[in-house]
Amino acid sequence: MYHGRTISVPLAWYPRLWHSTPNDRNNWLFIGGNDGIHWPDIDEDISIKNIILGKPSGESQKSFQRWLEERAKIL
Repeated sequence: MYHGRTISVPLAWYPRLWHSTPNDRNNWLFIGGNDGIHWPDIDEDISIKNIILGKPSGESQKSFQRWLEERAKIL
């Protein structure tokens, strides 16, 4: 039985997650001694601390736009 808590934040705070498929979002793993979460299919890393503190993605619009353009080529 799992004894913990659930913390949620708006998906829109993390644009790469927002613009990914459910399969992409479901493929994740803990990193850094369980200090963060990594989604390999979309090259996204989010620290647990930032989730708890309610900090949205710090990725620049320019970086995110490049990611979107590259993703469009793949899909």
